[in-house]
Amino acid sequence: MERALGASLDSAGSGDEIRDRVLDAAAELFGRSGIRRTSIEDVARRAGVSRITVYRRFPTKNVLVEEVLLRDLRAFLVSFRAVVGRAESAAERLVEGFCLALRTARVNPLFGGLIEVEPEVILPFLTTDGGAFLRAVSDFIAMQLRREQEAGEISGEVDMNIVAEVLARMTLSFCLTPESQLDLDDPEQVRTFARCFLAPLVTGAGPAGDQ
Repeated sequence: MERALGASLDSAGSGDEIRDRVLDAAAELFGRSGIRRTSIEDVARRAGVSRITVYRRFPTKNVLVEEVLLRDLRAFLVSFRAVVGRAESAAERLVEGFCLALRTARVNPLFGGLIEVEPEVILPFLTTDGGAFLRAVSDFIAMQLRREQEAGEISGEVDMNIVAEVLARMTLSFCLTPESQLDLDDPEQVRTFARCFLAPLVTGAGPAGDQ
């Protein structure tokens, strides 16, 4: 997963229709039945190809799992760049990035499916054994924020590593424990929350009412 989070957005698609069918089938089955319970044979059957065809493109199940995650990540990064790029300030880009990440994680069928059907696999990876995952996500966020800092949009006195970790932990917490005073299904409530309590991390202002 760390490699997936560090993957280049510029990786081009292969143009291989069979490969895409296998990835579609694998993502569906992983989300519905779990990674452990899904075999290469299951994926091949769902994709309408032979087991050998799957192995020609994905030598091991681990490679297949990684490629499914990479594809989801790349799709998210495309959306991230498009959505964040429309915002007019560093604070608003932070707000929109947070809202997009939270919404994407909550509606992603693979992520949601794995938490529901295979929590014993995914939850330790995100909680008690989640240090590597958290670092990888935080590093990605910090990289985006440093670009803002280098462009003069954020004060050089702001510690991007701390801000990035707070944002990563906040997003993960809402995803794992969605019961909240905040209606996570209401985009405007989430956006208002982010403007009031997260944007000040980069603007230096206090929560709404102290600005």
